Amino acid sequence: MAKISPVHMRQAFDYLLNGPMNGPDSEPKPPLDIIWRWLEAAHVLGQASLPLHLRAHTAMLHLAWAQGNGREVMGQLLRLALVPLGHLAKRLPAGNSGRAHVSAFNPMDPPAEVTALIQQALDETRQTAS
Repeated sequence: MAKISPVHMRQAFDYLLNGPMNGPDSEPKPPLDIIWRWLEAAHVLGQASLPLHLRAHTAMLHLAWAQGNGREVMGQLLRLALVPLGHLAKRLPAGNSGRAHVSAFNPMDPPAEVTALIQQALDETRQTAS
């Protein structure tokens, strides 16, 4: 991925964090697996920035809580505690989706859907970041 300015990264991150929920109120909300995929894309994109990384896990925690998914809630609480330590130690698992069902310590190749969402967010926010 080419170097992205901090402003462009933040705008693309916000696009991903809010994207699936930005439709009109009359529009049905997307299925949970779609919302999770957008949050995973936000996590992968924002992982190198402490504030964005924390926001991604906070959003994941809120969704897990709303779902009543105890395993995911506990996983997100653990990750929220680990994020500052990972940034201090400069040990972040690149590409990691940030979900509770994957190790918080292993880098991974993001799924193609996540990579496509990140590219979409970068493309959609390119003009506003200039």
